[in-house]
Amino acid sequence: MNGPAARNLTQRWVAAHLPGRPARSHKGDFGRLLVVAGSTNYPGAAMLTALGAMRAGAGLVRVAAAESVVARLAGAVPELTWSVLDEEAPGLIAPSGWRQVAGELMRQDAVVIGPGLGAQPATQRRARNLVTGLGIPGVVDADGLNALAAGGNWWTGLSASLVLTPHPGEFARLTGAPAPSSDDDQARLVAARDAGLRWQQVVVLKGANTLIADPHGDVLRSNVSTPALATAGTGDLLSGVIGAFLAAGLPPMDAAGCAVAVHGAAGLLAEDRIGRAGVMARDVAALLPEAIEQLRGGRGL
Repeated sequence: MNGPAARNLTQRWVAAHLPGRPARSHKGDFGRLLVVAGSTNYPGAAMLTALGAMRAGAGLVRVAAAESVVARLAGAVPELTWSVLDEEAPGLIAPSGWRQVAGELMRQDAVVIGPGLGAQPATQRRARNLVTGLGIPGVVDADGLNALAAGGNWWTGLSASLVLTPHPGEFARLTGAPAPSSDDDQARLVAARDAGLRWQQVVVLKGANTLIADPHGDVLRSNVSTPALATAGTGDLLSGVIGAFLAAGLPPMDAAGCAVAVHGAAGLLAEDRIGRAGVMARDVAALLPEAIEQLRGGRGL
């Protein structure tokens, strides 16, 4: 029996939707992105998310993290700016720190929330409150998704246009049901489409041949499947790339589709140049600009 179908994420589609890069421009033209991420155990998640955004072309990227996390990271990438958030324990953002974040949002074009924030109940509650109160486009990933999943009927309280980026485990927590098998492409397609319709948000169901579903039942399918991307931190990079394209003004579905394609193309470049094993997320990050130009010029996918 025939089921729903997805459109392939082609180079032509990506080239038509990538944000422009006019010669006469300045950094403000390419968007301001806030990254709310990181904790004592996962400081690298904040850095990799921000690095993905910078390498994808964001004009300004600001990382909001707890004071002890910033102390470990600040200066490693001098192009980044930082919001040092009050903490009530090492790496745990205090209520006043979350109020700082809310103030920062008014000066941003988009936000990424969640990578490496941690699973403390207080953090989950405060992150969930931040997401439900957003007034700008955002990406919710990792611990941000787990924070949403901890709230009943969490999708009913969302007001902003979001891109939700679950891997299968996070998808299962969000839906309250087992995730479809990674080998069952049709079941994955149905699940992603149904989630987009139910939650009325763009959903990126990660994995080999990543799926991007919108709130209207449309689904894009990546043709990329490479073990080079099966390594820690590449999901953080993807969140940063989506955030960069949101900050540049793309609608959520376009931002997610372009980001998945660029991320996949960079993974294929890494596989070709480094190998199927041993690629690190920062290797992929370094190849993001080349992947963008490849897709923009018709030499990718």
